[in-house]
Amino acid sequence: MKKVIIVGGGITGLTAAFQLQEKAKEFGIPLDFMLVEKSAALGGKLVSEMENGFLFEGGPDCFVREKPSVVQLAERLGISDKLLPSNDASTGTFVLSGAKLHKLPDGMMLLVPTKIIPFALSPLISWPGKLRMGLDLLLPRRRETGDESLASFVTRRLGREALDKIGEPLIGGIHGGNSQTMSLKASFPRLIQYEEEHRSLIIAMLRARANTPKPQPTKPGELKKTYFMSFKGGMFDLVSGLVSKLSPEKLLTGITAQRIEQNPGGKYTVFFEDRDPEEADAVILTTPAWDSASLLDRLDPKVSEKLREIPQASSATINLIFRREDVPGDLASFGFVIPASEKRQINALTFSSVKWDYRVPDKNSVSIRTFVGGGRNQELAHLSDEELIKISQTELADILGIQAAPLLAKVHHWIKARPQYVLGHLDRVSAIEERLKRSHPGLWLAGASYRGIGVPDCINDGIKSAEQILALLTEGTYAAK
Repeated sequence: MKKVIIVGGGITGLTAAFQLQEKAKEFGIPLDFMLVEKSAALGGKLVSEMENGFLFEGGPDCFVREKPSVVQLAERLGISDKLLPSNDASTGTFVLSGAKLHKLPDGMMLLVPTKIIPFALSPLISWPGKLRMGLDLLLPRRRETGDESLASFVTRRLGREALDKIGEPLIGGIHGGNSQTMSLKASFPRLIQYEEEHRSLIIAMLRARANTPKPQPTKPGELKKTYFMSFKGGMFDLVSGLVSKLSPEKLLTGITAQRIEQNPGGKYTVFFEDRDPEEADAVILTTPAWDSASLLDRLDPKVSEKLREIPQASSATINLIFRREDVPGDLASFGFVIPASEKRQINALTFSSVKWDYRVPDKNSVSIRTFVGGGRNQELAHLSDEELIKISQTELADILGIQAAPLLAKVHHWIKARPQYVLGHLDRVSAIEERLKRSHPGLWLAGASYRGIGVPDCINDGIKSAEQILALLTEGTYAAK
């Protein structure tokens, strides 16, 4: 019987384990596996905690529905009834500019205005900035084919003000990256495709908008489909669903892998702290790139060196609960993002209880989530919970006029846990993959450090790694099936 060891119990590792288990059962493949996770809990950055009727999301609070892997996995797990649409009656994102909140103009798609009048009337971008964005209609395509940073691309197509007020806080914020070093090819290849196929981003977005089918009314009993989706019990519902389907004896927590060695016959030995080593025919590492580098130092120093070239940023999320009467305004939005030029200590804010149902027990409370660190001010993520709560309170008082102390507060620190797709990222990952395939068949790297940071990307990577391992261990017969 073949054996696979999965190191890392986040969403990627759990999905890989589920795929291995289900496909081995479906096709009658004799296969054993074990998953080891160094922390006491499974789920990685998917952390949903309930306290006094309030739901706190420590990591991602949603996924993008246009990437279908989450919905498909939920269907396989039998938890589709837990899927949750956002409250689009209060949709809308604001940008803090000049110490004031400005709503993104109606018709904005990614960075690009597709409705002239709302864009023209918006005070967010100055008239010189608007005219510069309009030059995108006339500018030629880029001739060079090499990688380009987000800052270079946005400035070249739409101008500096568009980068500072829209591109950097919106797109850079998704990855928590520095727009000056972020690889556009690795992070947002769609923008490159738009320029290649349509020359102008504005033309591309207008055509995309014209070809987008109008949303159909939701039928009785049918799940409403929104751009952002989540789960009623938080994103950890996905983890709970996976764990419920996996054999409990295969999931080992509190186990730290130390190193991996390859045996003369091609098998691998994984060494652990305070546990006897285990031999396996294949290993899937779903740990962050820097952790994987340490595991492979002895096996392949060149791969480890390349892995350490993938930076990991630190960040923190701060969840705060307030009485509704203590929060001024009508709260008719999902929240706002903050450009670096505003020199604030928080990067963004989400009105969690406005964006989602099931986050507060009643309408007398408001749940707010703030973010620090990532591409800028990473040092803040290392502050104590009390210091981060105080920073958030100060910023909320200044920006929103909230003077009251929160009823509850919860902080989650993510130290060196946010991969940065800097220039040359795809070439770096390709070189790693080629070396592993050539020298270490059966050793696979998966997770947010490589091919996409979102939950759908991690699920796809977990499935792909399992499929590759199954094909290898069955000498290609599984692929034929």
